[in-house]
Amino acid sequence: MSDGKYQNWVTIFTSGTDYEADLVRDRLDDRGIPAVVLTQRDHAFNLTVGDLAAVRVMVPPDEAERAVELIQGELISDEELERAALEADPESEDARTPDEESALDSGNERLRNPDEDREASD
Repeated sequence: MSDGKYQNWVTIFTSGTDYEADLVRDRLDDRGIPAVVLTQRDHAFNLTVGDLAAVRVMVPPDEAERAVELIQGELISDEELERAALEADPESEDARTPDEESALDSGNERLRNPDEDREASD
């Protein structure tokens, strides 16, 4: 993420776990806020403290305020969460293709190149 599309994005959430950051990213994505996870964790040694354990959720600068309001907003109650889980269709298609899903994770070597995205839309 050193160049291109994500260069000026800002961190709006930091965690020590990939899982928690993925949940926050998915919640933002569900509300139409583009977000990516940048992990600096050293998975080989499974460090869980300090800068090498940081997992960040990043958004475009113009979406930062809205994103922070959303993740600091009212939490879903256990009853609402249980109802949503029971109503979910396990046979439904995934919302994104595997390539689209993997592009949301910064640790993946297959991040989309913004220049390729631009060329594809021309």
